[in-house]
Amino acid sequence: MIGILGGMGTQAGLDFCNKLAILYRGKIDQEYPLFLLYNKSNIPGRPESIGVQTRNLSNRSFNKKSEKKYSLVLNSLLNGCKVLKRSKCKFIVIPCNTAHYWYDDLRKKIKLPIINMPKEVYKHTIKNCKKKSSIGLLATEGTLKTEVYGKFFKKSFNLVYPDKITQVNSVNKAIKYVKMGKVKDANKIIKPAINYLVRKKCKKIILGCTELPIAIFAFQSFKTIKSSKVFLDPNLILANAAMKKYKK
Repeated sequence: MIGILGGMGTQAGLDFCNKLAILYRGKIDQEYPLFLLYNKSNIPGRPESIGVQTRNLSNRSFNKKSEKKYSLVLNSLLNGCKVLKRSKCKFIVIPCNTAHYWYDDLRKKIKLPIINMPKEVYKHTIKNCKKKSSIGLLATEGTLKTEVYGKFFKKSFNLVYPDKITQVNSVNKAIKYVKMGKVKDANKIIKPAINYLVRKKCKKIILGCTELPIAIFAFQSFKTIKSSKVFLDPNLILANAAMKKYKK
């Protein structure tokens, strides 16, 4: 059984489950994959819990306040993983990009495989994109700051982020709107960030926050999402990786 640690946000976890079910649709109920979603929406905010001294992950340092915030999130994530482990899940997926800042410590503390979402996106990209090409990344400021994508991509690709103003006024607001259920508003306000990356000659754009596929593909068909030639949807890639492991 696939263990899904969701709630970061709730719509993003449901989006992952929906994509998992559509990608591997059965003809009858019994042919669908077995999965358990733990919508642990009380996990402290991830971007707000990341300290200012996080740019060098190999030598991560904290002040006491940052250490406390980091530990609160880690312990909450760990408790969620333990629930899934007790429920006899074979492995765990976490449909939240920023939460992967805590990935290494989680893996040390929970004796159950956890698929690394940014790593799976990198593996997909390296197979489908020319090396050294420009890849755009739309994500929370926490994901950008902690380089959960950068540590995989920077050796092989030119990873491009929006400028500060576009990040604040477009990306951050779009993520917030999806969490509030204002998907139409999110779809409209994310467009300047997309246009910025297109002008920077990005061949692909990673939707590195799981709210963003909901914003960008608002009211479009799953076929459109799956066939996109521009956007890389980590939830979609993670769903495929999960099913590959599930079938082993």
